[in-house]
Parts: sequence; C-alpha cells; structure tokens
Amino acid sequence: MGLKQLAASKELKVGNFIVEFATPGIGHILKQAGLDFAFFDMEHSGFGFETLKSAIRYFEAAGMPVIVRVPALENNMLARACDMGAEGLIAPMISTVAQAQAMVDAVKYFPAGKRGVGLQMAHDNYRTAPVAAALQAANDRTAVICLIETAEGASNVDGIAALPGVDGLWVGHFDLSVSLGFPGEFGHPKFIAAMEAIIAAAKKHNKALGRLVPNVEQGIAMYRQGFDFICYSGDVWVLRDGLAAAGKAMREGVR
Repeated sequence: MGLKQLAASKELKVGNFIVEFATPGIGHILKQAGLDFAFFDMEHSGFGFETLKSAIRYFEAAGMPVIVRVPALENNMLARACDMGAEGLIAPMISTVAQAQAMVDAVKYFPAGKRGVGLQMAHDNYRTAPVAAALQAANDRTAVICLIETAEGASNVDGIAALPGVDGLWVGHFDLSVSLGFPGEFGHPKFIAAMEAIIAAAKKHNKALGRLVPNVEQGIAMYRQGFDFICYSGDVWVLRDGLAAAGKAMREGVR
C-alpha cells in the first residue's frame, strides 16, 4: 500500500524517523520490524538529494512507503524530491493557506498544480506512457502533508486542512511550543489549545494527522486523540537507547 492510500485511512500507521542511517538495508529493516512507513528527514539530518535518490530506492525495494521532509518550502526542493520518487512530501513551517497552496502547486502536476513536467524518470520508474495519463498517475501517487509547527499555522489550520490537494497534517511539537513562547512546555494551556485546534481541523476535513513520539505510551495516547501516523522515535535514538539499556543491564548483572 502506498503513502497516498495510507493517508486515506484512519487506521494506526507506525513509522520511524530516519535522520542518520540511509543505508541499503534500512527499508528492509523497517519492514521486518513491522512498520508501515518511514519519515526521511532532510531538514535536520544533512542528507542531500543524491542520498535521497538512493534511499528512496532502498525503501521501494522493501515496499516501505516514505514521507520526505525537504529542508525548506521551495519549489525546486519539493519538485526535485518528487522527481526522485518521493511519495509523501513535507516542508517546514506551513503557516498560511497560501503556503499550503504553494506546496500543492510544487508537488502536483496540471491541472491540480504547477509542478514542472519531467517524465520517464525515477518517479515513474522510467516507464513510457501518454502524457496525460502519466501526469494523472503522478498526482494520484503523491501526498501533500502540511507541517504545522508555528502559532500562525495553528491559527490557520482549519483553512490549511480544507485546501484541496492537502492529504494530511503533521505536528512539529517542539517548534510549535517555541513559537507559542513556551519551549518544551507541552502541558501549557496555549499548547494544548493549539493541539486541539489541529486535531479538530484534521477530523473536520477528514485528513491524516501525524507526529513524532518518544515512547509507546505517548503513541497510544496520541492515537486516541486522533493521530493516525505515529512516528515512533528515530533511528539514532532507537540504537542509542537500546544499546545503553543493554549495556547497563549487563554491567549491573555481573556485579
């Protein structure tokens, strides 16, 4: 099942945040772990587009849908990621309906958007097809997910979620708390109110809703609140914490 189809379902989807390990086996590792998607981050990782192009093939080989966060809301970044085969696209700090529309325009071909045409390339597996059919197939495959991580974005979230071409919302909880003026205070009334507005907009417009969680308990709680894309931790932190716990247990066990 592709990312677009996953976004159309409200069933729980569990993923992992990829910020370090763009290795050939990464897609198969996540698949064997029973995960549903990968979140491949270019904003904070330092991954470039050459790395992205290879990584997408690794995920495709494993049948693992991937959401790609590009470093900025720029047409050349979003469209380039699409050309390389990205199924789900995220850009940082979508705060207005106009910015969400710019994202749709960059990701979707005519008549749904303004993406520059590049066919018989990685995103369509180098296949030949009539132009109109190829454009429609690309539009049917790609999903636009708007990252809400500013106070302005939270205040405009209903209009963003209502926009045709937007498939889902994603909460950047740390940046949102900073934008609201209360860094890391996720129990602050203003943060809670912003979260409630985002959840309500996703429910009202039947859009997918995702976020990163650090543990299983929070993932379950978020799903019960209305989140269906739950990105459990990240490659670096899973490795670090797993090794730390095992090393500590062994040292304590031999005392």
